[in-house]
Amino acid sequence: PNGKSERSYGMKDRIKVYADTELTHKAKLVYLYLLERVNRADSTCFPSIKTISRDANLSESSVKRSLNELLERNYIAKEHRFRSNGGKSSNLYHIL
Repeated sequence: PNGKSERSYGMKDRIKVYADTELTHKAKLVYLYLLERVNRADSTCFPSIKTISRDANLSESSVKRSLNELLERNYIAKEHRFRSNGGKSSNLYHIL
């Protein structure tokens, strides 16, 4: 009704990531975490590294490595975000 097509994130996305034997188990966990938090209207989410780390019980270093792995394998895209005062905010992640 609003002219935007909404993408459904479900079994197909999960099966794709489960079947990828090149992806580490930590990267799979981070991807599934992002899928659970994605805005269905625009395929984006913006959890901080710290939040992902805490919720997924992974170190911040593991989360960063996992996100880089997902970027390299074209599961996600990343957009830097900044506050109005110029300070960094959490990244915006696009599910591809």
